[in-house]
Amino acid sequence: MSVPAFADIAKSSNDLLNKDFYHLSAAALEVKSNTPNNVAFKVTGKSTHEGATSGLLEGKYTDKPTGTSFQKLNVLIMSPFPRKGGIDFLLDLMPISNQAQMLMFYRRTGLTLTQSWNTANALDTKIELKDLFAKGLKLEVSGSFLPEKSAKGAKLNLHFQQPNFHGRAFFDLLKGPTANVDAVIGQDGFLAGCAAGYDVQKAAITSYSAAIGYTAPLYTASVTAANNLSVFSAAYYHKVNSQVEAGAKATWDSKSGNQVGLEVASKYRLDPVSFAKVKINDRGVAALAYNVLLRPGVTLGLGASLDTQKLDQATHKIGASFTFDS
Repeated sequence: MSVPAFADIAKSSNDLLNKDFYHLSAAALEVKSNTPNNVAFKVTGKSTHEGATSGLLEGKYTDKPTGTSFQKLNVLIMSPFPRKGGIDFLLDLMPISNQAQMLMFYRRTGLTLTQSWNTANALDTKIELKDLFAKGLKLEVSGSFLPEKSAKGAKLNLHFQQPNFHGRAFFDLLKGPTANVDAVIGQDGFLAGCAAGYDVQKAAITSYSAAIGYTAPLYTASVTAANNLSVFSAAYYHKVNSQVEAGAKATWDSKSGNQVGLEVASKYRLDPVSFAKVKINDRGVAALAYNVLLRPGVTLGLGASLDTQKLDQATHKIGASFTFDS
């Protein structure tokens, strides 16, 4: 199993506790489409329980890597010391009529370009390059622009992954600048990681966190200390069988008191095209969700949230989601 990023050490339990609960929005719509030339479009829209609406239009182009290739060309020799110009080549030793054969070697790496535009009139662009300088290294350059406020943003992110290591570095080039780095090492399912934030102008560490975990094919467990080691959380996930999943998370903030927050969730796959989820926390708030594939490419999600301690009050929420994927 590959080593996860620091934020994904407790991913299995976090996904079970947070994903696919549709009551968070009154209504949500997502439309996805793909073109033959590796361009994917996504349109999302949400309506909150307070009546506010938001939307996003995103286009993503992916140039898949092709590996190392070579091509044989006949070239005219103009100098006994030809310049490479950034391309590796070999020349035959026996030129014929001032010509020689050249073998050109080149590598086409994977590139992803993502452009998004939302209803707040914010423009975001991200370029991803993978395995360009080293195997397992991904480079991300992103920029944002908000015309209304003439606000600009520029970020540089680095991801480096090896069989027993996963490191990341995030640089905000215009604010601060600041840097956030994290790293995880793993061996035989055991994981240990740390994260830190650094302000370049102040030359000071602004935040730090640590985590340990264990990952097995059917279950995961982790303990995380965040917010300068002041907020502790323990998470557990168990895939009981092909139909049932269960998980729990306990959180304690050492600065706010002795009370421990607890969440428990379970997922049950009803059949190959539908599943149901339920969760409840220590405050008595329960959430239910149902997801069904109506037909290939069309998914319906229904959700509800109930405050079991205030059943006679209007604190409950319901929501629906439609996803179209072509």
